[in-house]
Amino acid sequence: MKVLRIVANIGAPDITPAKRFYQDILGLDVIMDHGWITTFGAARQMSPQLSIASEGGSGTPVPDLSIEVDDLDTAFKAMSAAGFPIEYGPADEPWGVRRFYVRDPFSKLVNILAHKN
Repeated sequence: MKVLRIVANIGAPDITPAKRFYQDILGLDVIMDHGWITTFGAARQMSPQLSIASEGGSGTPVPDLSIEVDDLDTAFKAMSAAGFPIEYGPADEPWGVRRFYVRDPFSKLVNILAHKN
């Protein structure tokens, strides 16, 4: 048996605010929309990962999601300009990432990160 995919599911009474955060700002495509569930994704292959943590690193809480981007500063500016609450950073971490924490429209703590190398 092999794991083929890992999907993060976020419960929300109204899924429409997700479009602004996940599609408009982060650039994910809508790959499925049944009205009661919308799935955002990207055409490129990604490696599935599942992290289990006792803390978020640097004394932060464990985020609900981590999303790696290619341009952290642009993502930070867009999230800030859109009024999404920034809760940490941006910070250069000793394990080689630059990141910030932001709350999505459903109050999930999202770790937006870019590897420094």
